[in-house]
Amino acid sequence: MITRSPVVAVIMGGGRGTRLYPLTKERCKPAVPLAGKYRLVDIPISNCLNSGINRIFLLTQFNTASLHRHIQNTYNFDPFGGGFVDILSAEQTEKTTDWYQGTADAVRRNLTHFRTYPHDLVLVLSGDQLYRMDFRQIIDQHIRTAADVTISAIALPTSAIAGLGLMRVHDDLSIDSFVEKPKDPEVIQSLAVSPAIEQLLKTRSTEKRCLASMGIYVFKREVLQEALDNNMTDFGKEIIPGLLGKKRLFSHLFEGYWEDIGTVRAFFEANLQLAHPLPSFNFFTQIDPIYTHARYLPATKVNLCTIDHAIIGDGSIISQAHIKRCVVGIRSVLREGVDLEDVVMMGADYYESDVDFAANAANGIPNIGIGRNCHFRTAIIDKNARIGDNVTLNPVGKPNGHVRDGIAIVDGILVVSKGAIVPAGTVV
Repeated sequence: MITRSPVVAVIMGGGRGTRLYPLTKERCKPAVPLAGKYRLVDIPISNCLNSGINRIFLLTQFNTASLHRHIQNTYNFDPFGGGFVDILSAEQTEKTTDWYQGTADAVRRNLTHFRTYPHDLVLVLSGDQLYRMDFRQIIDQHIRTAADVTISAIALPTSAIAGLGLMRVHDDLSIDSFVEKPKDPEVIQSLAVSPAIEQLLKTRSTEKRCLASMGIYVFKREVLQEALDNNMTDFGKEIIPGLLGKKRLFSHLFEGYWEDIGTVRAFFEANLQLAHPLPSFNFFTQIDPIYTHARYLPATKVNLCTIDHAIIGDGSIISQAHIKRCVVGIRSVLREGVDLEDVVMMGADYYESDVDFAANAANGIPNIGIGRNCHFRTAIIDKNARIGDNVTLNPVGKPNGHVRDGIAIVDGILVVSKGAIVPAGTVV
């Protein structure tokens, strides 16, 4: 450990992921593909590993098979470093037989597993955020200030804090008050940062700002156990407000790119932003890399295509296609005449053989990938989708809701579900 106290990290895998549905129809939120080749869970795990933290628990309960496969295939540690990524799903015990009831309840039920490993601090993280952070900084501040709890916070304009927990802090960064997802404008204005805190921030803003919780907490081990010795179920709504005035709570100021990928719209925009020439979040760096499963795929093959502002995953085969502002995932197959604009395509889990092609033809179903002369706009194509020739998909001007089997419009974005079959000639 580089930090001065032994730490275990706990990543919250989330609940049913209803706001990300149908991307969470067959997988939990941490397993949702990202940026052509990664999974959402790779972000917090990589941040931990780059910060010298290699004992990581992942708490989840819904549709975990895909996540299990990814973790088992990706994070294998040598026997000498003591590192691991351990998935802890909700389980029946003599005390309880139901699901996790919230973030705090999930941690409470697994305290017995954490005790097996010596630690002074517990780092609690979210599993559905995109950011790069050196956790050694928040841990060192936590120790330096003798804090019982430290909460990482990002300064956001008051117009951009919807759905986030807000805190007001003193000039020494100790937390004075914490309000989970306030809606009253007067309450929000009362939580605006002081001039002294504004001076601590490197960036400047013409609009009033509040400190929003990033859902990243550092707890002293004994404080966490004491805080969870009750029936409270959520950190932001209950645990943190309940500790105010009783324990030493401090804020850690984070300045950098951070995106909570909790909705289909947020997921879509975060992916497309990665295709910009200078994206806010940069995967293309040797410093603090983001790790994922090493698949040993061949290089992508491109034939007579026009490609503008795009990310293309490994092992793809693209022929005579037009691609603009897109993320194309691993093993994607785009056939002649495909026209994609503002599309996130997740790719495929496997290649089909000649035998598969013959069977598909006999059964009248398209091969995996996108057929000839298809035109898509503002869409997400989930993994292993089978789309026939001459298909047009565009959500513009259409209401949110179910369209047909395997196709829905969510947050103004057309989503083709994982493994969906879209017959040739379909127009949406």
